[in-house]
Amino acid sequence: MNERILVVDDEREIAELVGLYLKNEGYRVLTAYDGARALDIVEREELSLAVLDVMLPDIDGFTLCQRIRERHLFPIVMLTARVEDMDKITGLTLGADDYVTKPFNPLELIARVKTQLRRYTRYNISQPQEAEELDIRGLHISKSGHRCTVNGREVSLTPTEFSILWYLCARQGQVASSEELFEAVWNEKSFEANNTVMTHIARLREKLHEPARKPKYIKTVWGVGYVVE
Repeated sequence: MNERILVVDDEREIAELVGLYLKNEGYRVLTAYDGARALDIVEREELSLAVLDVMLPDIDGFTLCQRIRERHLFPIVMLTARVEDMDKITGLTLGADDYVTKPFNPLELIARVKTQLRRYTRYNISQPQEAEELDIRGLHISKSGHRCTVNGREVSLTPTEFSILWYLCARQGQVASSEELFEAVWNEKSFEANNTVMTHIARLREKLHEPARKPKYIKTVWGVGYVVE
């Protein structure tokens, strides 16, 4: 197993515990106790995923997530002691793929890491079969190439954003509820699916340069879900 995972947490006991569980699963682990060290590792190493604590001594995890997203698409899982919905939405809006609230069960964190790595690997390895591609009114999306363009303009998507867009495009004309999208993309049930999916949809629309009131591609069917017509 060649996946390299960055764990960032100023509480050394937590960082070492998370690292131990990840190493037991066969992952290579790099550890940082502050944002500056984390950014240094991000620029020097080929990473497969990052686990970021929100509360850091120099820069907060939200800012760190945003800085990483400026140049990298590997999955990011946020660790937060905050339970407010707004904090979770902030992380997702800035490009995080998932979050785990402290105190957490290390086995739950490992399960979420594995889910994100499966998705990231699936969209970034070379596939021997023909590429699966869709073209909807200038929106071109290639599943095997993990590539999306709008009228020839490249759109940089995280694995989670890509999964949501592909799911909707592949089912063009069919309305998908937040719960359906969450279960299909995150591979688990959740009672908080609506806020999580809504945040990712908003970020997708922003990247696609969709007008808020009259989106061209991802449309909201109020009280039901989302659809690409």
